[in-house]
Amino acid sequence: MASALLAEIRRGGHVESVHAGSVVVCDGEGRVVFSAGDPERAAFPRSAIKALQALPLVASGTADRFSLTDAELALACASHTGLPIHVQTAESMLLKAGRDASCLECGIHWPSSSSAARALAAAGKTPGALHNNCSGKHAGLICTAVAAGQDPAGYVGPDHPTMRAVTGAVAAVTDFALTASVRAVDGCSIPTFLTPLRALAMGFARFATGRHLPAEFAAAAARLRAAVAAHPDMLAGEGRFDTEITAALGEAAFVKTGAEGVHAGAIPSLGLGFALKVDDGGNRAADAATAALLLRYLPAHPVLQRWSRQTLKNWNGLDVGELRAV
Repeated sequence: MASALLAEIRRGGHVESVHAGSVVVCDGEGRVVFSAGDPERAAFPRSAIKALQALPLVASGTADRFSLTDAELALACASHTGLPIHVQTAESMLLKAGRDASCLECGIHWPSSSSAARALAAAGKTPGALHNNCSGKHAGLICTAVAAGQDPAGYVGPDHPTMRAVTGAVAAVTDFALTASVRAVDGCSIPTFLTPLRALAMGFARFATGRHLPAEFAAAAARLRAAVAAHPDMLAGEGRFDTEITAALGEAAFVKTGAEGVHAGAIPSLGLGFALKVDDGGNRAADAATAALLLRYLPAHPVLQRWSRQTLKNWNGLDVGELRAV
């Protein structure tokens, strides 16, 4: 099945650019209730499934053993922007497990928050692994390994016991075999698997309700959803899609951005999950399309309306066009 038009850029009343892709909405049984494009299109979910990858952190008892706070659990699901609060929270998780930033194997990059990056540079400092947008997820992986009595070294590898547990959890929730034939390496060095959008959407429907999940995963999913809703600032950062949508809607929706135009999430009250992939990897289009998708199922909210149809301004602050979901 061909891709569908998901979003377009208009300037001066004319179409300037278009973004095509595929989107699917499923229930927990995998029944497709809405789709555009190809619901079986496979994509690397990247960071869109961090909440699914965090299930063992809670289900194993690790979160309770180390008294992880809701803010710390939210950061384990996050792609944060490297603000001081994000760095401090990731460091706190590691310290509770008796470890420090030297254990992180996610790599180093400058904070994606421009204010945080400028503050580091102005202080004559350089970023560390704690500034990596995935440091919360990695701190959670290290905590899980330590709680199980494992050496966390090499935890990013597909054969490390903790990573096998994480991969097994995602496979169980999505009901899709995450084999070596569909495995690649994510930006933060953990495995990522080419997965059909329908399987991702079904997995998030299950994450949203707990139905069709083992009891320990169902309880973990509910705890993670509540933690993220309580701390949307941890999920991304100021002005970011995930944070703004979560701050506005709370537990009425779960949304998570991934790299290369992949978004996934759920509408718990309806027992629905969704996943979408923009063919050209454009996250601006994925943001707009996800907001428009949520408007199909939830009461109209100004934040959703603003993200689904965004005014474009030039450097002089003039309105010059719009990005809108189609």
